[in-house]
Amino acid sequence: MATLPLQGVRVIDLTWIIAGPTATRFLGDFGADVIKIEHEQAVDPIRLGRPIVGDHPTLNNSGFFNYINRNKRSVLLNVRHPFGMDLLKRLIAVSDVVIENFSAGTLASWDLDYPKLCEIREDIIYCSISGFGHTGRDSENTTWGPTAQALGGLTLTSGLPGKPPAGWGYSFMDHTAGYSATIAILMALHHRNRTGEGQHIDLSQVEAATVLNGPAVLDRTVNGRTWRREGLPPGNRAWEPAVAPHNTYPCLGDDRWIAIAVMTQAEWEALGRAMAEPPWVSDERFASNASRLVHQDILDKHIADWTSSRHDYETMELLQAAGVRAAVCQKPSDRVEKDPQLKARDWWQRLSHTELGNTVHDSIAPRLSENPGALRKASPLIGEHTREVFAEALGLTEAEIDEFMEAGVFM
Repeated sequence: MATLPLQGVRVIDLTWIIAGPTATRFLGDFGADVIKIEHEQAVDPIRLGRPIVGDHPTLNNSGFFNYINRNKRSVLLNVRHPFGMDLLKRLIAVSDVVIENFSAGTLASWDLDYPKLCEIREDIIYCSISGFGHTGRDSENTTWGPTAQALGGLTLTSGLPGKPPAGWGYSFMDHTAGYSATIAILMALHHRNRTGEGQHIDLSQVEAATVLNGPAVLDRTVNGRTWRREGLPPGNRAWEPAVAPHNTYPCLGDDRWIAIAVMTQAEWEALGRAMAEPPWVSDERFASNASRLVHQDILDKHIADWTSSRHDYETMELLQAAGVRAAVCQKPSDRVEKDPQLKARDWWQRLSHTELGNTVHDSIAPRLSENPGALRKASPLIGEHTREVFAEALGLTEAEIDEFMEAGVFM
């Protein structure tokens, strides 16, 4: 196996739920030694989350936890115990990155804010992910992925025209904040490699959402137009550039859909040929993009009548062959079982897990030609690597580890 890009980087992972673990998952995929600090009395709720294998949760049989925590090591450490906090500080002293996604001020209450971390290791990189960041009026307020999305302005801009805001999925900003944190950590590591200086990364989920509002903010600032007006949000129709047809259409079967986007007049003509030139294609109302936009409702009904009598994948192949942008609205099971492109790129891979068995994982994006990431191991059992990590990183003997076990430090 080629040397992984982040091999030799040790990360102390104090994260939970989704945002922080998304960031450390990415770091682990590219070779970082991610050490997840856990406590049996305050477990990551995702360990108890569905889907689970079997009838009852066990702390180790959550498919969701397995998905988001691969390529990591788990240690049990009671940081409320004086010896436990001392061991955490000793781990930090031999690590490169500390990352957490607690509410702002939590690590300060542990006496582990950035200045204290710098006393432990001068060039430490400390990444904190919180709803509002560690400064400002609202820094002590709490958020959740969907509430950060709403406060950041995204929820209001989503949905169908004339309908209430729909939002962007169950925790869009948790994942997005995790990706932003990963990028920031990589930049901080690069900066440290050049200067020897560590730094504090203060990432606000609300701010990470706000920067995604560019078109709506620009339209308001330059044109004086609010986003929620007639015809907006656009739903599945194109807003900029405004083109038609551009929507999702029903196909044969239960809840089967296909997305079709026609961007040019040549593509419109290709769509007509692929549909065997039904009479309505020649209607003057559909002769140009401008007139098609005016008559989108009628146009969408005609296309839906055609697609609804056809199977989704064969329709996609027909349209793609004709040069029309079309794609099946795949369900999760479709992506695993049917998608030929993902199979061709070996996207789905298997990792062995002690309780879950042979588990399917998605691969790594992006793909580096010289030293790509690697799926090395499934998610850790809780505390699975306690002995291994403390012996390896701190040089503790078996006898010392046993003493700490008896004292309730590793629990």
